[in-house]
Amino acid sequence: MQTLPAEVARVVGKANGATTRSPRLSPDTCEPKSSMTPRNSCPIGVPCAEAGREWYRCRSLPQTHVPGVCDWLLTPRDRNKTTTALAGVEPVVGSKSAAAQRVQYFLSESCWDPDRVNARRLELLLAQGATAPHAGGVLVIDDSGDRKDGTATAHVGRQWLGRYGKTDSGIVTVSTLWADERLYYPLHARPYTPARHFARGKSDAAFRTKWQIAVELAGRDVTAGMAFRAVLADCAFGDLDDFRGELRTAGLGWVVAVRPKHGTWAYGADA
Repeated sequence: MQTLPAEVARVVGKANGATTRSPRLSPDTCEPKSSMTPRNSCPIGVPCAEAGREWYRCRSLPQTHVPGVCDWLLTPRDRNKTTTALAGVEPVVGSKSAAAQRVQYFLSESCWDPDRVNARRLELLLAQGATAPHAGGVLVIDDSGDRKDGTATAHVGRQWLGRYGKTDSGIVTVSTLWADERLYYPLHARPYTPARHFARGKSDAAFRTKWQIAVELAGRDVTAGMAFRAVLADCAFGDLDDFRGELRTAGLGWVVAVRPKHGTWAYGADA
């Protein structure tokens, strides 16, 4: 007797009035099975343990150790590196697994000094010929906003979120990155703190506008040894005379976007 393929058998069974079980359910428990795409292993060039030693001195509590952290961070993944993706388990369902909880503990109870980690990262990039910055590259300045409800979280406030094209409650981070025609990588980032978080509002000495944060970050990039030809920014920064003036004072060339309503001028020979 000839055996029908599984898919054909299901169709024939339904046509004859037979009861069939969904292929996504387990025959024993009738519980949904994982719908994750099978993972393919991808070897990395440097053993995780060896690469991890580059960062151990950046910890504020050297005795703290989370097994597998380098595996989580260095092993390629085929989706965004959320806690479940870093742990290699299924989204939502796998969030309570031991592997995902270890990642969550590492992130929420981290003993790493972020400034020291970033400084070490830039040192390694500068030391490698394939990633070392050169004078033909550019420094890109941008801000990025994420929605965040409530008022208890640091840096949260009602402000313009370009990602969503509207004003909403969220957190905005100003960042810089270096790029050329081959590659790009982030350099520094700092969250913008709305004026309501300061005792004297915008008059407070510690308050910084987004463009002021951007200029300070560009200065840090120069101090870190990042060579580049010009600073690039969109009209959110380009429209601000103070921003362009500070770059000019710092001796940095710039190419920025401006809104059509914003007037520009040039010397006659350059017009």
